[in-house]
Amino acid sequence: MKKSLLLLPLLVVGLALSGYAQIIPSSLEIGTALKQALQQGTIKSADQLSAVNGFFGNAAVKILLPPEAQKAERTLRSMGMGKVCDNAILSLNRAAEDAAAQAKPIFISAIKKMTLQDVTNILLGSQDAATQYFRRSTTGELTEKFQPVIQASLNKANATRYYTILANTYNKVPFVRRINPDIANYATLKAIDGLFIEIATQELSIRQNLGGSRSTPLLKKVFDFADKNIRY
Repeated sequence: MKKSLLLLPLLVVGLALSGYAQIIPSSLEIGTALKQALQQGTIKSADQLSAVNGFFGNAAVKILLPPEAQKAERTLRSMGMGKVCDNAILSLNRAAEDAAAQAKPIFISAIKKMTLQDVTNILLGSQDAATQYFRRSTTGELTEKFQPVIQASLNKANATRYYTILANTYNKVPFVRRINPDIANYATLKAIDGLFIEIATQELSIRQNLGGSRSTPLLKKVFDFADKNIRY
């Protein structure tokens, strides 16, 4: 742990002594830039997913019925209940969109709590090192915040009713394996998974400077330095 903690400052000092001090960011600049980038990426992710069709219109994160209900979905569609299935799926995604806005303060808090060790591990780590940090540090709180919002949204959009109809109708079919009509926990987990998928996309965009995502001079300075001196 101590070795990795010292690695980033030593890299900065070593390159500075080699005659590149005028372009080498300080440890403080590196920490500030990384936190700026992560705040930018997480807020953008939450904003995009909390918009109408943020989940439903994004194939990478769109929530489908649970695997155990997908066989039921096929059967029910063949019975002329496609509209009920469609309404259930739409409502799951609307609930996730409602919950996504709750993520921003949780991520901002996690960023503020980052140590130099965390910053070093993320900058020198894999392409999704920041995303994995957020998974470790925020999943519990996200689950706690998302669950009641998703339950309320499911109720408001009649998703609970749609899914209960779907499940109960299918469960009446002879010789089928019964499915659980409680959908809220599944929707919560899928909403959180979708959030991390979007954060990973934003992290990759910043690391590779896709679409000019290094939007401040400090971000450009630090990540250009990382591009030239760090191999992911």
